[in-house]
Amino acid sequence: MGLELKSVVPWGRCFDEYRRMFELSDADLARTLLDCGGGPASFNTEMTQRGYTITSCDPIYQFSAVEIAQRIDATYATIISGVLENLDHYVWREIPNPEVLGKVRMAAMTQFLADFPTGLAAGRYQVAALPNLPFADHQFDLALCSHLLFTYSDQLSLAFHLEAIESLCRVASEVRIFPLLRLDGEASPWLPPILDRLQTQNLEYEVRITAYEFQMGGNQLLKIFSGNRGKA
Repeated sequence: MGLELKSVVPWGRCFDEYRRMFELSDADLARTLLDCGGGPASFNTEMTQRGYTITSCDPIYQFSAVEIAQRIDATYATIISGVLENLDHYVWREIPNPEVLGKVRMAAMTQFLADFPTGLAAGRYQVAALPNLPFADHQFDLALCSHLLFTYSDQLSLAFHLEAIESLCRVASEVRIFPLLRLDGEASPWLPPILDRLQTQNLEYEVRITAYEFQMGGNQLLKIFSGNRGKA
C-alpha cells in the first residue's frame, strides 16, 4: 500500500514538470491554456514570465496567500512522511531523495505564493472547482488537469470523474490528464469505464507514455480531443 491521504491537499509543481507531464510543445504553450485544479503550482507564474496566456482555476484560490501558505505548512510534513514510508513507490532519478523533493516542491509553491495576489487581480487565477466550471464552451484550446482526477479515485467517485471530464471537454478543445494512477500507486478503477464512455460519445482519445515518471508507473497521459482542432 502506498501513500494515502484523506482529502485533496495543496502540492505544487513547476513549469519544467508540467512540460514533461503533459508533453507540452512550444506550439502547445502558445495556445490558450487552462490549468484546472492548478493549486499552488508555479506553472502559471512561469508561463506568465515567459509571455504566454494561462488561466488557472482551483477552489483554494478563494483564500489569501497567507491562508494558502498555512494550508501548505499544515500538510507538508504529512506528505513527506508518507513518501518516506513508501520510498519504493517512487522513481528517484531527477529528484534523488525526499529531502530534495521537499525543497523542489516548496520552491514551486513559494513562487506561486509570491505571484498569487497579482495574478488573482489580473484574472489569471480563478476560483472554480470541478465539475462546475464557469467558462464558455471551448473558451480554451487546451485544458490540463494534474494530480487530481484518477489520483484521488478513493475520494472522488466515478460519477464525479465522468462529470468533471465532460465539463473539461466542454470548455476546451483538447484535454490532458496526468497521471492515471491513484495516490497509492495502484491503477485507478475509473479509467476503463471512462474510456468506455469516451468511445460511446465518439470522442477521440489516446493514452500515451510520457518521459516523466516520479510515481512508479505513473507515466501515462490521457489526451482527449473534444473540439474540431484535431491533434496538435
